[in-house]
Amino acid sequence: MGDGEAGDRHGDANGDLHRDPRGDPPQEPRGEAPWVLILGASSGFGEAASLALARAGMNVFGVHLDRKATLANVERVQSGIRDAGADAVFFNVNAADPERRAEVVATMHERMADGAGTLRVLMHSLAFGALRPLVPTGGERALTDREIAMTLDVMANSLVYWVQDVLARDLMRAGGRIFAMTSAGDQHAWPSYGAVSAAKCALEAYCRQLALELAPRGISVNALRAGVTDTPALRRIPGAEVMLEASRRRNPSGRLTRPEDVAGAIVALSDAGAGWITGNVIGVDGGEEVAT
Repeated sequence: MGDGEAGDRHGDANGDLHRDPRGDPPQEPRGEAPWVLILGASSGFGEAASLALARAGMNVFGVHLDRKATLANVERVQSGIRDAGADAVFFNVNAADPERRAEVVATMHERMADGAGTLRVLMHSLAFGALRPLVPTGGERALTDREIAMTLDVMANSLVYWVQDVLARDLMRAGGRIFAMTSAGDQHAWPSYGAVSAAKCALEAYCRQLALELAPRGISVNALRAGVTDTPALRRIPGAEVMLEASRRRNPSGRLTRPEDVAGAIVALSDAGAGWITGNVIGVDGGEEVAT
């Protein structure tokens, strides 16, 4: 997955990691417009974040996996990014495939060569997992070991592998932001959600560990726990309609969370003044989780 170089410390062009005498982290180098990498860029949270970050002046690398039937939406997202005055470079590949990941990162490295911007944001918003019970229930078969392993690899482990490869190429430096999308399934149990719930818990653990390891580089890492949001991924969960209606009634803001709410939080947390916020699970839910 990673090649081992990701654990090395990377500094400026001279190979030195400079610190302010006060102990502040190194400052982000100036240059051309920064880039963002969105894993899961074609719909839901990834789509909204791509558009919002483009409007905030950042170019977008988007990784997605779409068939012919949904490619029109991918083209719409790219057009929206370009309408905002940003570049859009999209890759229709399996983000959990190590060979495809290496190809994408190599292309990013070529595109950003000679100081043509650095990677400001890496957002992990991959929602592909097996939705089955852990034990046979009502005639439905249980999860297999392969399905559990696949779910954790795509929805949790892949964050680590992408970070390793990005850092091995020195694409993200001081001022970088890493975000991973978690859910209330990290604490609550829903029918057939067991493998995904485990992946969300692992994802949060990875965010805490990465925050610890990347703080000396001036890179922050946070998990964002969105409220229940009507996305294509949520619609695949058994009982989604019941979940949506219950959340709509419970949320003190009187509505469901929208992808644009999460995108706005990402833009705010990507600001230069938000670098001290790291290692957290941040709720973006209009108060849904604290409501009874």
